[in-house]
Amino acid sequence: MSEFGEHLQNQNQNHIKPSKNVKPFNNPIVDVDPTLSLSDSLLLKILGKLPDSQQSNNDVSLVCKRWLSLQGRRLHTLKVLDFDFVLSGRLVSRFPKLTHVDLANAACMNPPVNSGILLCHKSITLHLPSDSSNWDFLDENLLQSDVIDRGLSVLGRGSCDLLKLVVINATELGLVSLAEDCSDLQELELHKCNDNLLHGIASCKNLRGLRLVGSVDGLYSSSVSDIGLTFLAQGCKSLVKLELSGCEGSFDGIKAIGQCCELLDELTIADHRMDDGWIAALSYFESLKTLRIFSCRKIDSSPGPEKLLRSCPAMESLQLKRCCLNDKDGMKALFKVCDGATEVSIQDCWGLSDDSFSLAKAFRRVRFLSLEGCSVLTSGGLESVILHWEELESMRVVSCKNIKDSEISPALSSLFSLLKELTWRPDTRSHLSSSLEGAGIGKRGSKFFKKSVLH
Repeated sequence: MSEFGEHLQNQNQNHIKPSKNVKPFNNPIVDVDPTLSLSDSLLLKILGKLPDSQQSNNDVSLVCKRWLSLQGRRLHTLKVLDFDFVLSGRLVSRFPKLTHVDLANAACMNPPVNSGILLCHKSITLHLPSDSSNWDFLDENLLQSDVIDRGLSVLGRGSCDLLKLVVINATELGLVSLAEDCSDLQELELHKCNDNLLHGIASCKNLRGLRLVGSVDGLYSSSVSDIGLTFLAQGCKSLVKLELSGCEGSFDGIKAIGQCCELLDELTIADHRMDDGWIAALSYFESLKTLRIFSCRKIDSSPGPEKLLRSCPAMESLQLKRCCLNDKDGMKALFKVCDGATEVSIQDCWGLSDDSFSLAKAFRRVRFLSLEGCSVLTSGGLESVILHWEELESMRVVSCKNIKDSEISPALSSLFSLLKELTWRPDTRSHLSSSLEGAGIGKRGSKFFKKSVLH
């Protein structure tokens, strides 16, 4: 090395040699969570501002234990799939602010999750074994009632804010235990319900909505008779909404509900197994505004003397869906009791012939009519009824294949021109359905339907 190079190397070494009085500078990466200074309430507000797509996944709960706990407090509605999660107490510790809990899908023992057969029935969803032809699979594989009751007890002790519960195969003891701790419970859905269970319904003092499911063909069977309906009537006098699905009973049970539940304004009857004569009991519902009848094989084959069929004074809406309507006596009684309805909706019902629909002349003040999937009804049958309704303002006709454009009379076309709103799609070949938009149909004074056009 040259003399100049050695001199330069010595100069550099002397220059970088640290002084004894100077401490070396350290700048480690600080690993501190900046959100620790934020209160739980403030952090919850911040997390609440996240887009729905980010709130629905689990990314937030994976950040740290604190965020996991906060995310659990933000969840209010949960459908439980594993009942052990309830029995262990992890449900209420992990999600302490739950208000809506669905336990119906967690009550099946050892469901074959790898099966390619998925059975869905309203709020119940379960996998069926592919090599089994047993249609009573759910009924035979439900958890025992005492196990369900223990789960309700655990849930009650940790969920004082509970407002709605869906449960299957519970007993009176479990229901009473839950109600003692969850006094604010407002909505209850009881599957595989029976009379004994309803004996404890009075413990739910603030109940406003109730859905009872007795028997479901192919899933499970149970019995709700007049005895259970009377327990319900005497214990739930503040009910506003009630659904009876797969329930038995008769005139006496329905009458008791009408007399005791004075605030009830919505009643749904689904797949009923009630004795004949029950329709006359609807006359005792003083506040009933909406009556829904779904999935019924019959309405009422023998409704009894006409003098017992009084109008429901507050009735506003009658809705029929997936029902057999070929029973003229039952239809006549139903329309008589609901003759004050302003809205009438009939969807996917079979047996609604012109003769059956002619009984709808009993309605006194219909303003809105909806017909969908009524394949037997003809244009003449429709016309014979709606021309009697002086207050009709809106109408909807969809998928009623025997109602033809070519059969619309001048009187009917004149009525159409006066309607405020008209949806007309009786079948896919309807010429009118493609011409309604922009043609002024549904506006008073419209001249679209003229005699010359129809011919």
